[in-house]
Amino acid sequence: MKQKRRKFSGAFKAKVAIEALKERETLAELSKRFEVHPNMISKWKQELLERSGEIFDKKSDADSEVDPEKLYAKIGQLKIENDFLKKLEEDRTVNQLRKLVDTEHELSVRRQCELLTTHRSGLYYKPCGEEPENLEIMRIMDEHYLKHPTEGVIRMQDLLFALGFVVNHKRVRRLLRLMGLMAIYPKKNLSKLGLKKYIHPYLLKGLNIERPNQVWAVDLTYITMKNGFLYLTAIIDLYSCYAVGWGISNSLEADATLCVMKQAIKDHGKPGIINSDQGSRFTCEKWVKYLKDEDIRISMDGRGRFIDNIFIERLWRSVKHDHVYLHPASDGLELYQGLKEYFRYYNHELYHQGIGRRIPAELYKPAT
Repeated sequence: MKQKRRKFSGAFKAKVAIEALKERETLAELSKRFEVHPNMISKWKQELLERSGEIFDKKSDADSEVDPEKLYAKIGQLKIENDFLKKLEEDRTVNQLRKLVDTEHELSVRRQCELLTTHRSGLYYKPCGEEPENLEIMRIMDEHYLKHPTEGVIRMQDLLFALGFVVNHKRVRRLLRLMGLMAIYPKKNLSKLGLKKYIHPYLLKGLNIERPNQVWAVDLTYITMKNGFLYLTAIIDLYSCYAVGWGISNSLEADATLCVMKQAIKDHGKPGIINSDQGSRFTCEKWVKYLKDEDIRISMDGRGRFIDNIFIERLWRSVKHDHVYLHPASDGLELYQGLKEYFRYYNHELYHQGIGRRIPAELYKPAT
């Protein structure tokens, strides 16, 4: 994948060039320290040497009077910029940096983008949505995946051919990845997991779940709509099958899932264990750090083992077959209102065979 070109501010270039001029470290050491190519450091160093004379060639202002108004204006400008840059106290992604730009701020949009080292054009770009045909294909594949989670790109392509859609395998693969769907199949080197500090073992094998809030399960799924798609995050209590929290978002970022988790804990207290798959939103620093800070044990499914989290997989089938496919939403608000009513029904009226044909609220509420 092509790496994005990095942008460096003038202050950063000057800092690196000055360090190079001190001759205390080699270019290789400076390159490792600042994460900049040695050739770039040499270029900045040479440029600083060549242009440093311009500072002394300027006409001296020692004999001229300093204009207080200009000086105060400059100080005020620097204060405004300094206050604006306080937003950068932590590392942020490009999308997060763009959200910091305020069109109502005293600083111009151009200057804000310069201070944030981000392109101004990105503020005005509006990404194109998927074509109606792609949305229909995604709806079909999502419904088919619930019944046959072991079928991959080629079988999905064959299914679409039979339904009259002429699509190549690359298009099918892209749409499946966009939905966050992957076929269940035996993978090579299953013992080689991701970063150990984020991957945790599966703790539910042989565990006797005998009370509410002992174990929660969390997952995220794709929701199709008439004019697009969103993602649904849900958390259920495994003892009672009670949905303790849910939320919708338009991305797979961990922040949305973490927000649902925080609200569930606020409403119902903390679980002893939280179980999830090994998706990127659960194997990241934010998610793991929050759970450890709350003293919640982390359990994760084995790679390729969707049955480890079969409880919430059944929830997705119920939500989609009983509501989403029957009542396709035209926008996020309509989807939210429909899901709100469905989860109320799911928790307080629906009898579940998995818990002895009882209502989840009957098992969960008396003990919480």
